[in-house]
Amino acid sequence: MINFIIWLIVGGILGWIASLIMKTDAQQGMFLNIIVGIIGAMLGGWLLAPLFGTGTINQNDFSMSGLLVSLLGAVILLAIVNLFRRKSIR
Repeated sequence: MINFIIWLIVGGILGWIASLIMKTDAQQGMFLNIIVGIIGAMLGGWLLAPLFGTGTINQNDFSMSGLLVSLLGAVILLAIVNLFRRKSIR
């Protein structure tokens, strides 16, 4: 149960940082930041974790490399959403 709460908190923080990087923070609330962080971590785990040889927050890897891969996945997710929404990455 405590891992689930930590997973939500860290996912929210990573989603918020990714939204700051991609300049979409004004459009997102806390709930969407959590969703972006968690789905971005899944995307990062699928695309980037094999390249870096690490896990993500979805795999209970809260190391610096796991957090970085999860953050990069969230940034990639927001870039894809922006590409479809505005037809530009920004």
